[in-house]
Amino acid sequence: MKGSYIILIGLDSNKKIKIGKLGKINFRKGRYAYVGSALNSLEGRISRHLRKEKKKHWHIDYLLANAEIEKVFYIESSGRKECDIAKKFSDNEQVKGFGCSDCGCNSHLFYLDRGIDFEKIGLKEWRF
Repeated sequence: MKGSYIILIGLDSNKKIKIGKLGKINFRKGRYAYVGSALNSLEGRISRHLRKEKKKHWHIDYLLANAEIEKVFYIESSGRKECDIAKKFSDNEQVKGFGCSDCGCNSHLFYLDRGIDFEKIGLKEWRF
């Protein structure tokens, strides 16, 4: 299965985290949404994100080493939808440059200060 996904991430306190080449970033306590895509294997990519032990490769790996995954949502597609999904969060506070080094977006990580109905925008919840 191919597609795009959103990982809901919880931070239990304010933290300064080194995010690869982005450097140290101040994250405030709360909930974040990370938007990604997996055009080879959605199952494989999400399973990798859920593992605690892994080599840090992507920006999200550095954040997840310091945070908890609360939920995962996904949509099946043969093409990249992550930028279209990320645009739906553009009104939210963004972590500039996070997760978007391969596209023209400002960010693929957003601070959520209000609830979002992910199923309303076509995403299904990933059960883990």
